[in-house]
Amino acid sequence: STLIKIMTGAYRRDGGRVWLEGREVSFDSPEDAQGEGVVAVYQEVNLLMFRTVAENIFLGREPRRFRLVDWKRMNADADAILKRLGLEIDPRATLGSLNIALRQMVAIARGVSFGARVVVLDEPTSSLTEREVSILYDVIRRLKAEGVGVVYISHRFDELYTVCDRVTVLRDGKFVATRALE
Repeated sequence: STLIKIMTGAYRRDGGRVWLEGREVSFDSPEDAQGEGVVAVYQEVNLLMFRTVAENIFLGREPRRFRLVDWKRMNADADAILKRLGLEIDPRATLGSLNIALRQMVAIARGVSFGARVVVLDEPTSSLTEREVSILYDVIRRLKAEGVGVVYISHRFDELYTVCDRVTVLRDGKFVATRALE
């Protein structure tokens, strides 16, 4: 969890280096990290249950027309992001009406809407069924195909072989090893 917080600007690092697209970076806030395309999706989805999917995706960044929220554009833009990820979710649906897996997909879509270049997924399958895990894996494959980096944090080693190209092991916050997965 400390690594995620450093990567996303919630904590300042006191050692080591963070590189993004060939340059060293250091974020002072989560907004700085998001501005550079680094977003995290946590196992506990932290969105607004009584708002729509589209409202959650664009929360705080709603498209406007004549200073009013442009609902048509927001729903269309949300729908386009969801379709890009291969998701059939109605952008007008209330988030609370969706199961936990689809809420997590909305959280990923929100990250993608920021122009994510790196998506950090923290224990993403902890409360998903086998079918829901399959949907998540499809979304991860699509992100990877688009060149989005995915940092997948898990204690379930079988998952790593399904979605990861290489694995880094940390123990008590210390680097142990990085290896390619075949």
